[in-house]
Amino acid sequence: MRVLGIETSCDETAAAVVERDEAGRGRILSNVVLSQIAEHEPYGGVVPEIAARAHVEALDRLVARALEEAGTPLEDIDAVAATAGPGLIGGLIVGLMTAKALALAAGKPFHAINHLEGHALTARLTDNLAFPYLLLLVSGGHTQMILVRGLGQYERLGTTIDDALGEAFDKTAKLLGLPYPGGPAVENAALSGDPARFSLPRPLKGEARLDFSFSGLKTAVRQAAAELVPLGDQDVADICASFQAAVADTLADRVSRSLLRFREQFPGITEPTLVVAGGVAANKALRAVLETLCAQHGFRFLAPPHILCTDNAAMIAWAGAEHAAYGEGDTLDVAPRSRWPLDQAAAPLIGAGRRGAKA
Repeated sequence: MRVLGIETSCDETAAAVVERDEAGRGRILSNVVLSQIAEHEPYGGVVPEIAARAHVEALDRLVARALEEAGTPLEDIDAVAATAGPGLIGGLIVGLMTAKALALAAGKPFHAINHLEGHALTARLTDNLAFPYLLLLVSGGHTQMILVRGLGQYERLGTTIDDALGEAFDKTAKLLGLPYPGGPAVENAALSGDPARFSLPRPLKGEARLDFSFSGLKTAVRQAAAELVPLGDQDVADICASFQAAVADTLADRVSRSLLRFREQFPGITEPTLVVAGGVAANKALRAVLETLCAQHGFRFLAPPHILCTDNAAMIAWAGAEHAAYGEGDTLDVAPRSRWPLDQAAAPLIGAGRRGAKA
């Protein structure tokens, strides 16, 4: 089975072709990703209108390139999949309408994919990982701990009650005058900083609930910086190092409690797995903390390659292939959803607003 996938939920335009064999093993035949960093850098963040227009300009040629690199013409594709949410509505419309048009023109089944499900299933593409397992999703828009029981069976154990971790990194970088994207810039500056210089909060550390919070930490960074204006290079490095240390301690506490919860629910699994996905998973300091934590708790640590941690179309194509293998599909009247919780049975969070949680 070969599936064409399209991803346009934020600021990467992507198309890919993925193959799934009868045994459930996956193989990436092509994976084309076009970043929009240059377009958004002057604004220090993603501008939705600019993102949507960039998707329109690039998507057709990216789809053609993905099919060419896979050596698979559209008529030989078995299904078409596209991200239908959550994400920026303008970008979602571009990808979803393109995928529907291709599926209709070629007479192929269509699959509307939840972006978070793409991340959740990537480890099955790369490592043929069996259910169940834990997923820590840490990106610019999402920070969640998810129990992946099976295809379409996702339980949200914890989520951020305010900012996503990647968002906190980006805003910290912008506050300190570092370049966009902020995550790599903060990580690089922290290498020469003193993580003990500033005493920053560890939000929700010690609490039994498994949720995350980073808004207060971000505020503490702003206050620390305001007391030192004008900031020198060493001040910036020390703040970044202290911020990253606070994030590492917070993640260690939150994830440790999640690992214990998983052990209680599945005592018969001898080698449980923690999967870490999302752009923040590329942070070496945070990854080292999580690897150590897994070793202490007897968990296997699994992080897909960096290109598959950030937004990409291979994960969308694979999710489509997984659903297609079970005979599932979607009609062409599926609408894009800016908010689409992976665990739709999860209780609403305070502060989510009348529309509910984004994810």
